[in-house]
Amino acid sequence: MGFLTFLIVTLAYVFCHGLTALAVTPAQRMFLPDETIFASLIYLPHGVRVLATWAFGWRAIPALLLGSSVAAWLFTPAAEFDFLEPVLLESIFAGAIAAFVAFELARLVGLDLYYGRSKRLSWKGMIAIGAVASVINSVAQTFIFSGLIGLDQLLKVLFIYAVGDLVGLVVCMVALMFIFRWSRLNGEIDR
Repeated sequence: MGFLTFLIVTLAYVFCHGLTALAVTPAQRMFLPDETIFASLIYLPHGVRVLATWAFGWRAIPALLLGSSVAAWLFTPAAEFDFLEPVLLESIFAGAIAAFVAFELARLVGLDLYYGRSKRLSWKGMIAIGAVASVINSVAQTFIFSGLIGLDQLLKVLFIYAVGDLVGLVVCMVALMFIFRWSRLNGEIDR
């Protein structure tokens, strides 16, 4: 992965996290005010994690680590940041490797879904990998934050992580589909 690609992945993660923090989370708090600060019902950066790992494999992890770190620093309110700080690095690391672990598990069972390894992109495969990565991330995050989450909320937090990651992936994939379609149409019009 070159420097420009590294920068694009990092900035995409920061942008998607910012969009989640500034638009999705406030809306979520309006409709579900008593739910968790730990997870979002639409976590767009999970889409960046899965798609970057699909394209670059393990080489995406450093960009995801940096993007997640910068995003946490920029968009986490000070009171929440102070509350989460003892385990924040563990959380960032778990999130950054979840998609890679999912791709590797799939590869171990004979489904090599990385970019360039099959004739065309398998959307169903990407959703399945995203779901596995979401479960891996959900379990890891719930375990990491278990000391900060009440026992009565553990399953709810796990569920919100899993749903939010998967919905975030689907939203990112649909957005990219429209962006690519738009760019193809513009490319054909410009000729």
